[in-house]
Amino acid sequence: FRASSGGHLGRGRMHIVTSGCFGLLVLATRSAALDICRTISPSQSRCSHGARPTVSAISRRQFALSVAAAAGGVASPLPASAGGIFDLRTSLSALQKQEQTVEDLFSRSTPSVVYISTFIEKTDRLTMNAVEVPAGTGSGFIWDDQGHIVTNFHVIRGANQAKVGVIGPNGDTKLFAATLVGYNPDKDVAVLKINSNGTKLLPLARGSSADLRVGSTALAIGNPFGLDHSLTVGVVSGLGREVTSPSGRPISNVIQTDAAINPGNSGGALLDSNGRLIGMNTAIYSPSGASAGIGFAIPVDTLKQQVPAILKYGKVLRPAIGISLIGPAQARTLGVGRGVLVLGVPVNSRAAAAGLRPTVRRADGSISLGDVIIAIDETAVDTEADLYRALDKYQPGQTVSLTVVRFVRADDDYNSRGRGRGDEVQEYHQTEAKLRIQLQAIVAA
Repeated sequence: FRASSGGHLGRGRMHIVTSGCFGLLVLATRSAALDICRTISPSQSRCSHGARPTVSAISRRQFALSVAAAAGGVASPLPASAGGIFDLRTSLSALQKQEQTVEDLFSRSTPSVVYISTFIEKTDRLTMNAVEVPAGTGSGFIWDDQGHIVTNFHVIRGANQAKVGVIGPNGDTKLFAATLVGYNPDKDVAVLKINSNGTKLLPLARGSSADLRVGSTALAIGNPFGLDHSLTVGVVSGLGREVTSPSGRPISNVIQTDAAINPGNSGGALLDSNGRLIGMNTAIYSPSGASAGIGFAIPVDTLKQQVPAILKYGKVLRPAIGISLIGPAQARTLGVGRGVLVLGVPVNSRAAAAGLRPTVRRADGSISLGDVIIAIDETAVDTEADLYRALDKYQPGQTVSLTVVRFVRADDDYNSRGRGRGDEVQEYHQTEAKLRIQLQAIVAA
């Protein structure tokens, strides 16, 4: 081995160590570099050009752990065998086997991932006839052998027509007209249906997102920029993330991955190392619009709840309190900085029966604030997003306990805090109340 800085290992510096003609680069401290040198025999650090060399390689995870341990001041050098911590003697056949595994996984999964083209109708200015114009492209995957295709709602939003490209047994792509079964914009999920006309459909095997761990292998298959059936490989780089759906509601427990996801990947499959579906690629975080190494996928456990409901009802029913809310900016101007301020409560509704009070304008022109929801059961509610997250835990028809704050004026024990003429704040005091309410069902739209 030789060091890059003047041919010796100086003290207190970072060094790049290279191995012969293989060019293995190692960033390490002096002690770390010395320990690395001890793990390689002289025969492995040299290469004769006439003989077939032995390839030395190491997984990034093992390498990082070993260098970090050495740089952190590990007193004793690594053993010559380097056991399961630091093995630079991975054979070429082992690397080829790993590569073959990824190739086989892609070959098996590709027929299950589809190419989606959407079209909108426009009027031809010359003939005044309605014509179909391409609107965009995206990805999807086969859910079952009955022709159901799962994709993102934003892929097909606003389209009048969609066509699905499926790879056949002989490798050619067949296009099928698709019909919309249903969708849920709150979770950015849509289901299409195609008539395969005898073409065998291969659904993806579904895994579980509940037991995912950061660092697990993740493979994304989709059609970025219209380039059909492209594969990118990375890891699960984060769990429990949150993105905003097309309807503005939060989507929770989203998977973060560094597998490259670009425009056109939306609706495609995110797979684990066994080729099982663990998520649906949905969004990226990028200042440029292209992949910046931070992509997001809706977890498969969420799809397992959403897709069957769409197949059964053509829609998804979500739980709701049945009230209208005041936006956060306006609530702050009214003096409410925490919780969700109730604007309207329909007459004869479950919310009215439970005792929820709306915000109203009094006869003298002042505003009497309604109840401010600060908790649902034991879950604190500080913002609208908190309210939606809390409601997602329940089903329509279930009964929950609402904790509300009421601003009661000294001269009116029914109406809440008010602003009189000239925006003068009236005297008031706060009280808390707990209300029991049965959640109603509304269609996600």
